[in-house]
Amino acid sequence: MDILELLQYTFFQHALLGSLLASIACGIIGTYIVTRRLVFISGGITHASFGGIGLGLYAGISPLLSAAVFSVLSAFGVEWLSKRKDMREDSAIAVFWTFGMAVGIIFSFLAPGFTPDLSAFLFGNILTITPADLCLLAALSVLLAIFFALFLNPIIYIAFDREFARSQHIPVALFEYVLMMFVALTIVSCLRMVGIVLAISLLTLPQMTANLFTHSFKRIIWLSILIGYVGCLGGLLFSYRLQVPSGASIIFFSILIYVLCKIGKSMYLCRQKRINQIKEYGN
Repeated sequence: MDILELLQYTFFQHALLGSLLASIACGIIGTYIVTRRLVFISGGITHASFGGIGLGLYAGISPLLSAAVFSVLSAFGVEWLSKRKDMREDSAIAVFWTFGMAVGIIFSFLAPGFTPDLSAFLFGNILTITPADLCLLAALSVLLAIFFALFLNPIIYIAFDREFARSQHIPVALFEYVLMMFVALTIVSCLRMVGIVLAISLLTLPQMTANLFTHSFKRIIWLSILIGYVGCLGGLLFSYRLQVPSGASIIFFSILIYVLCKIGKSMYLCRQKRINQIKEYGN
């Protein structure tokens, strides 16, 4: 089947739109995650969301809705426990990581009737994305764009130096809880695309690639959105050509982009260093 023919199918159109919206949401909140060095925390929230999926299947409600509630509560719990002097941050993350996975496994097996294929939640399939998922991604992208546009400077202060942010009378704790809520919701909204196992990659790989070319917070956001969408498109085509899972293909292609950019930048720096040495010797 030709690519142009594939564009005529609704499921592929949904996949393209979902990729764009997910790239916007992940590009915005992912920049905060990488800057604040919250990658491990985000990984904990991602795996904790499985508890919400299990509870949703058991209670007969939308697994993504219950996963959203469970993830937000887990994010708040990690944020609260990590601030306590008697609890290390990595220990707090481990508690919610393992608790969420355990709850998810137990309740998914206790769920009455037919249980959906859990691998769809673990590894994702962007080709199964629904209009409801698109609405969730669109609403989240708009909220993130508005929130970051209104409070970009306080967010940057908190991301780089919380003590300085407090000296500017910024309600740091409130911002951190709101941003953790956005992290949790973004993770859940991407589960249909790449699944629990790979969701954290969408929040880090584009930002790592963008950071090779700029250190500006704003520019990283814009570049992350672009790189994330290119990675999604490349992964979709890679998945279609080789008939392999789309979620893993998207992450594989995103890693490939990072590696190529890293090699390209290293070659450029080596070339510039060589040119400077030649100029120095010439003088």
